[in-house]
Amino acid sequence: MEASLPILQPLGPVTGPVPTTLLTSGDAFADSVLKHRAVAMPRVDWNEQVARETAHLYERVRNVVPSVEWPFFAPYVKAINALKKERNAVILAHNYQTPEIFHCVADFVGDSLQLAREATKVDADVIVQCGVHFMAETSKILNPDKVVLIPDGEAGCSLASSITGADVRRLRERFPGVPVAAYVNTSAEVKAEVDICCTSSNALQVVESLPGDTVIFVPDQYLARYVASQTTKKIISWKGACEVHERFTADELRVYRDSDPSIRIIAHPECPPDVIEEADFTGSTAHMIDWLRNHRPQRVIMVTECSMADNVQAELPAIEFVRPCNLCPHMKRITLPKILDSLVFMKEEVIIDPLIAARARSAVERMMKVRG
Repeated sequence: MEASLPILQPLGPVTGPVPTTLLTSGDAFADSVLKHRAVAMPRVDWNEQVARETAHLYERVRNVVPSVEWPFFAPYVKAINALKKERNAVILAHNYQTPEIFHCVADFVGDSLQLAREATKVDADVIVQCGVHFMAETSKILNPDKVVLIPDGEAGCSLASSITGADVRRLRERFPGVPVAAYVNTSAEVKAEVDICCTSSNALQVVESLPGDTVIFVPDQYLARYVASQTTKKIISWKGACEVHERFTADELRVYRDSDPSIRIIAHPECPPDVIEEADFTGSTAHMIDWLRNHRPQRVIMVTECSMADNVQAELPAIEFVRPCNLCPHMKRITLPKILDSLVFMKEEVIIDPLIAARARSAVERMMKVRG
C-alpha cells in the first residue's frame, strides 16, 4: 500500500474567485490558498525604468554577460526579484547556473553541501531550487513544511539516474554489515536506503567517519576512486559517472599545458583519474573557488561545468579562464523565464513520500554534521 502524500501538495492556479468561506480571518487554509495561488504574469519588456533599476545588478556580470544580452535578461531579473518578496521566497542556485541567475536573482549560491546547509536556515515560505532535481529533493527533505519548487522538473542528473533504492538493497545483501555512503547526487529513494550522504566537499571526511575498514560508496565511480586514493579504507564503488566530467580527457589538458606551461589546472573529483593526475589541484566546486581566491593564477583551466568559470570570473576578473567547455544539459534547463513561471504559477512543486523523506533526512542530516 502506498503511503499518503505530505500535506503540502500543489494547489494549482486559482482561476476563479476564492469562495468567501475560505476568507475568514485566521483561516490557515485560506491564507495558504491566497499565498500560493497563481498571480498575473509581470511585464517583461525592456525600458528605461528597468534599465535603471537593474543597473547595479548588471555591474556584477558585465564582464561575462554581453551588453547586447542584458535587455533580454533584465526584465526577468526585475520581475523575479519583485515576486520573490511577494511570495516570501528564496532562490538557491548551484555554482553551475548561468551568471544572470547566479549573480542577479539567487539569494544563496554554492555547491551541493553549501546549498543543503543554507536550505535549513532560510526564513521563507517557498524555496526555488535552481539546480537539478536531486538538489530540490534535498531541500524538501530538509524542509518538509516548506513549498519547494524546481523551475523544470526534467532537470535530472546522470549520476542520480544510475542507481536505485533496490540497487542499494542488493549491495547490502551482497556485503552485509558494510556501511553505505551515497553521494548527494542521488534520489530521495536512494538516500533513504543508505547510512549517510556526502558531497564532493566532505566525501573523504564522511568515509573516514564510518566504522570498519570497508565502505560502500555510490554512485560515482570516479569520486570513489579519488576518495580511495586518500584513505586506507577499502572502497566498494558503483559504476556511475557524471556525463559532464567524464568527457574531459588527460590528452586535451596536456595540449593546453604544452602550449602554456604556466597555466594552472584545477579539476573536480568527478573527473576520471588520468584527468586528476594532470591537475594542480583537485576539489569540489567550493574548494576550487577558495583555491582561486587564495592563489590568483594568471591563467587557469577549471575542469568542471563551463558556467562556473563565468560565475567566478565575474568575481575575479583579473584571472584569465581558459575554457574546455562542457555544459550540463540538465543545469541549462533552468532559465530566467522558467524561474519566473515557477514563481507565478507555483510550479513545479517537489513532493516526496513522507516515509521515504524521513529515512532520507537521517542520512542527509548526518552528512551535514561532517565538515568538509
